[in-house]
Amino acid sequence: MRDAVDRLTPLGLMVLALLAEGDMHPYEMIRLLRLRREDRLVTITNGTMYHTVARLERAGMVAEVGVDRAGNRPERTTYTVTDAGASAAVEWVRRELPRIDRPAEFRIALAEAHNLDRDEVIGLLAERRGLLAAARDELAEGHRLARLKSVPAQYLLEVDRETAMLAADLAWLDGLLARLRHPDFTWGPESEPSERYLAQREAARL
Repeated sequence: MRDAVDRLTPLGLMVLALLAEGDMHPYEMIRLLRLRREDRLVTITNGTMYHTVARLERAGMVAEVGVDRAGNRPERTTYTVTDAGASAAVEWVRRELPRIDRPAEFRIALAEAHNLDRDEVIGLLAERRGLLAAARDELAEGHRLARLKSVPAQYLLEVDRETAMLAADLAWLDGLLARLRHPDFTWGPESEPSERYLAQREAARL
């Protein structure tokens, strides 16, 4: 399982997450990701999508379930996620959610965190909070020592920025944890598909 998770790219994870919603062909995946503006998180091209799906199929994480052809359009192969793929996707999100050294992967893990149980997500984000707080404290101590050594402020601008970014991240995370712990915050299977979600799925099939 660990090897499978290590081989997963961010786009590969997003493909598995899409297929957890239902069987799709790659063109539908591309359209749906763009409709949802998920191309903010990862570069999506026809080439990278088809290459990613092929890699996932070779790894046994997705499987073909049919080929269709409508009108003059080329044949489209529909894929489904396998048990191995579903497990790898969950493990990938579980691994990336608490890490603070891979910001790009964290954004995708956060976007797919709803695939985990609420309590587990709270625990993983609490772990992340501890790491962020430790990084903030270490940075603050380094800043203090630099000032004691009369290091000119112009050389500490990046440290100032990083300190502010960590403080903002911690404040945002504290707010999110409070929301997740509130019983009125729907999560995972508790949430019904919205009309917008259903409309995007229909548009992506065209």
